[in-house]
Amino acid sequence: MNLPLDLSTPNPASPRFIDQYGDASRLPSQSAQEELAAGLRAPQASIAPKYFYNALGSRLFEAITALDEYYPTRTEAGIFDKASADIAKAIAASGITHPCLIDLGAGNCAKSARLIPHLQPTQYVPVDISVDFLRGAAEQIQTTFPMLDIVGIGMDFSKGLTLPPAVQKQDRVFFYPGSSLGNFPPIEALAFLQQVSDADKGNARGLLLGIDLVKDKSVLEAAYDDALGVTAAFNKNVLLHVNTLMGSAFDVHQWRHVALFNEAESRIEMHLQAECNLTVRWPGGERRFLAGERIHTENSYKFTVDSMTDLLRKAGFSQVRCWTDADEWFAVFWAAV
Repeated sequence: MNLPLDLSTPNPASPRFIDQYGDASRLPSQSAQEELAAGLRAPQASIAPKYFYNALGSRLFEAITALDEYYPTRTEAGIFDKASADIAKAIAASGITHPCLIDLGAGNCAKSARLIPHLQPTQYVPVDISVDFLRGAAEQIQTTFPMLDIVGIGMDFSKGLTLPPAVQKQDRVFFYPGSSLGNFPPIEALAFLQQVSDADKGNARGLLLGIDLVKDKSVLEAAYDDALGVTAAFNKNVLLHVNTLMGSAFDVHQWRHVALFNEAESRIEMHLQAECNLTVRWPGGERRFLAGERIHTENSYKFTVDSMTDLLRKAGFSQVRCWTDADEWFAVFWAAV
C-alpha cells in the first residue's frame, strides 16, 4: 500500500542546488557568446528566448502573468485547480505513485506548489536557466514542504536533458507547464519530446504538459503586447542581458517591441525593431541595423488538442489524456511512456 507522504512536518532540511549553467558571479560561457553572436550575424537576426530569463527578466515575467491580457497562466491554473485530483489518478493509473517531479523552467515554482499535495512526490527537481532566481524559489518552496527532498538544478535544458546523479532515476515525471514547448519550432519540439520519452536512457515515465491552444488573433496578440508595456520591457530586457553576456552595446531606447500572430505558422512572434539606423558592436564583431529592421526574439506556437496528441504519440508516448478549460483556450496533457 502506498501511504500518503507527510511533506509539511517541520524539518531543518535545505534544498540542494546543482549549478550546471553558471551564475551571475561567473564569466559568461563561451558557448553562450558564440550562440548569441551567430544569431545576431544571421540574415534574420535573432536572440533565443531562453536569454529573456536573467533575474530581472524572471521578475518581469512574473508581472506579465498577473496582467489582465495574459490569460495563459490563470487559465492553466484554473485547469489544475479543477483537475489536479483527476490528473493524480491518471498518473497513478500509469503505475506511478510518489514520483520524482522534474519541473522544467520552474521559475518561481508556484505551479508545482499546487501539484505537490496531490502528486505526493518523493523528490522535487526544479530546473531553470535563471540560476539565482531559482535558488530563492527553491528555498521558498522548501519552507512550504519542509520534508520534501528538493534538488534545484541551474541548467539550459534546451541543450539536453542529462540530469545529475542526485536526481532519482525511478518514476520520473517531467512537468513542463506554461506552453513553453511552443518556443521550439515543430521539428525541435518533436526532438525535445523524444528526449523526454527515451525509456532506454531512463529519462521519464511520463510528461505533464501545459499547451496554449489556437484562438482569436486579437486575444493572442493582446497577451503579448499589453497596454501597460510590461511585455515590451520584458522583451527589451533581453538586450541588457545580452550586453552582460557578450559585452555588446545595445541601447534599449533604440528598439521597439513588436508582437504579432503569424496565422500561416500558427505562432505568436515577438521582435525588437530598430527605431533608427544603428550599429551594435561586441568584442570580435558588429552588426549594422537599418531603421525598421528586426531581431526575432521569440516564437510561441499554438496547437490544437489533436495536433498536440499526434505530436506526443510521434515522440513515443503511448497513453495521452487531456484536460481543457471551458473555453478551450488552454490544455493540460498527461502522456505516459
